[in-house]
This record gives sequence, structure tokens and C-alpha cells, in this order.
Amino acid sequence: MDLGISGRWALVCAASKGLGKGCAQALAREGVNVVITARGAEALERTAAELRALAPGVEVRAVAGDITTAEGRAAALAACPQVDILVNNAGGPPPGDFRDWDREAWIRALDANMLTPIELMKAVVDPMMGRGWGRVVNITSAAVKAPIDILGLSNGARSGLTGFVAGLARKTVARGVTVNNLLPGPFDTDRLRQTMQGAAAQSGRGIEEIAQARRAQNPAGRFGTAEEFGAACAFLCSVHAGYITGQNLLIDGGAYPGTF
Repeated sequence: MDLGISGRWALVCAASKGLGKGCAQALAREGVNVVITARGAEALERTAAELRALAPGVEVRAVAGDITTAEGRAAALAACPQVDILVNNAGGPPPGDFRDWDREAWIRALDANMLTPIELMKAVVDPMMGRGWGRVVNITSAAVKAPIDILGLSNGARSGLTGFVAGLARKTVARGVTVNNLLPGPFDTDRLRQTMQGAAAQSGRGIEEIAQARRAQNPAGRFGTAEEFGAACAFLCSVHAGYITGQNLLIDGGAYPGTF
């Protein structure tokens, strides 16, 4: 299927690895020029080189910096001639007990997982509507659908973003701009491996034993891959998805047990 987005420009946040990288790869394969951001310059440049090799016909620009700061956002936006596609993404806040989180912990979580995506959307949706076309995809979490007790910071911040998007998406779609959220479950990423390492250290079990148990808990019997996540993102960014807006697409191998 031709997604109809060749030649467009995309800004993909936290794209040096994991799900953000999967999205950047999928968009580049479709002929989309990409600006990728992340804090770690070395990993970001490696990913940029991989994208250029993957899709020689597209332009790839790497902007290292902290997207949660005004300076980081300005640098990323300045590198993109026009943002036709915005993929918001940020690492989740740490797990823990809400009794241990002070105001600063909450502010950091809100800055990264709610306020930064909103600031970026504020910067791009009006120009998108002026051109009559645009796509915004926010990578949130399956915890928005089924909260995880130790991820209260993430549950709260990402749910706040979800509520905001629900209103915004209905205001932009008539002018060709859709806004949707992708909710990943367990994907084979560094973050998942880090959480399993923590669980292994606490329980005294081996990390592979932990991983196998978690795979077995999922109806798919495995973890998701960044490549298939990226493909879902690319479809939402396509010309075929113009009638999909304000939605929360859960990608979790069937782990969520509900009907709705």
C-alpha cells in the first residue's frame, strides 16, 4: 500500500532507539524526510546513519538536545522546514510508591509526558491546518487503558495528555489534521529490559526467566517489536487515515482483557 506521504517532513522525538526509532524507520521507508531528536548525541547519530542507509532518497537531520526544554524544542523545530508529521515520544518516569514522590517528581513527569507534547502540538497544528494537512501521533502507554500501580507518575501524566488530545483532535480534523495516540504494551526495548533487570535483582531470579514468564503472560506469547509499532504509526500518518482522529490505539498483543 502506498501511504501517500513521500516527500513530507516528520519530527520524531526520542528517536535514537526503541519505539521512536521504529517510527522514524517506518516513515523513512515511506519516503518521509525526518528530523530525529534525543538527548544522547552518539546514539542519535548512529540512528541517523542507519536511516540514511535504509532510505537513501530521504533527508535525515539529527538534533541532539532535551525536548522537554524550550531550547530543545526550538532547535528541533528549526531543523524541520515544515512539520507535516509530529511523533511525540518521551521516556516514561520511574516506577515507585506515590508516597515517595514530591512535587518536583510530579512536575518532571508532567513536563516530559504531558506538557512537552502539548507545547509541540501548539507549535505545529496551526501551520498544519493552514496547509490543509497534518498528522500528530503521541506515543503514550497501555497504562492509560489499564493503569499499573507502580507507574503512578506515568498513569497520571499520560492520562492528562490523553484528555487534552480528545478535545484538540475534534477541532483540527475538519482542516485535514488528525491527532491520535498509540498505546504500547510490552515491547522489546531497552526500557522493558531495564524493568526486567530490576525485577530480577529484587527476586533473585534470572532475567531470562523473568522475560519468559512475561512473554507467557501475553496472549501473543511474545513481546512486540519496534518495527511493527513503527508500521502502525506510519499508517496513522498516511493519507488513508484522515478519518481517524482522537483515538487511542492499544498495541499490546491482546494483554488488555476488556471488550472496550
